[in-house]
Amino acid sequence: MSELTIAPEAVRPFLDSYGRMLLIRLFEQEMHRLFLRGEVHGTTHLAAGQEAIPVGVCQALRPDDYVAGTYRGHGHALAKGTEAEGMVAEMLGRATGTCGGRSGSMNVIDRAHGLVGCYGIVGGSIAAATGAALSAKRQGRVAAAFFGDGATNQGYFFECLNFAKVLELPLLFVCENNWYGEFTPMQKVTAGADIARRAEPFDVPARVVDGNDLFAVVDAAREAIDRARAGGGPTLLECQTYRHYGHSKSDPAKYRPPGELERWKERDPLDLARLRLLEAGLTEQELASVEEAARRELDGAVEAALAAPYADTTVEATEFAPA
Repeated sequence: MSELTIAPEAVRPFLDSYGRMLLIRLFEQEMHRLFLRGEVHGTTHLAAGQEAIPVGVCQALRPDDYVAGTYRGHGHALAKGTEAEGMVAEMLGRATGTCGGRSGSMNVIDRAHGLVGCYGIVGGSIAAATGAALSAKRQGRVAAAFFGDGATNQGYFFECLNFAKVLELPLLFVCENNWYGEFTPMQKVTAGADIARRAEPFDVPARVVDGNDLFAVVDAAREAIDRARAGGGPTLLECQTYRHYGHSKSDPAKYRPPGELERWKERDPLDLARLRLLEAGLTEQELASVEEAARRELDGAVEAALAAPYADTTVEATEFAPA
């Protein structure tokens, strides 16, 4: 576990982040339940077990900074500040959704909170965040790209590392290494050792991070973001973690070795964060209050979304015509 010392006045942001992590976990559990009920159409890609990464990075970012997420992007959106009610409604195809019920699970955009998009194309978030970083550099902002280990074998990854370094863009490359690209173990298709070492030829600072430790993620992200904001260019963080579910709703994840999931669950990011907060001096009552608030928020979001009208899927051409 990270050795980061928490000063008494700095505990509150971590407590808020713990609540946000729990909200994401509850959201995904509810999406799983609603999918089985037939309320969520298409497919879903859940990221339970990975919550500390987007929440930790977004704790270190400012509200006006940019992020780009993956098709496993519910946590990215909620971590950046997207409202749970809008996200649930979006998943259910309701008109009150963040994108009016039209984006579904994989393509959410929330410009009001700096989410430039979630992308079904593997590695698409890297290119999008690199473009956002061009704008961010002129505004004193920072951009962050979240992507999986499989995306580091795409051309986007190397092209954008090069481009970002040449222009010293304020960009954080955040690899959520959960050890599987869909159904394939990362080691079988990725040459070399740590993914972080792929930044070396580009002279981009890189760091391997315990992606299940909220405090380690915040520490690493804060250092990289401060450097970027000061003109020091991009950084690559390889955050090592594990997803509790299969790749998608059609994947029972039977390819995983016996006992692997159980070993990772012993280091559940929610349990680790909760223990660390207690060690920092918070009480069970304080934690229970945050936990209850997260449950109420999610319950209210689901109730409101189920009562909302479905999205109008008839789109007039004039809606997209130039003004």
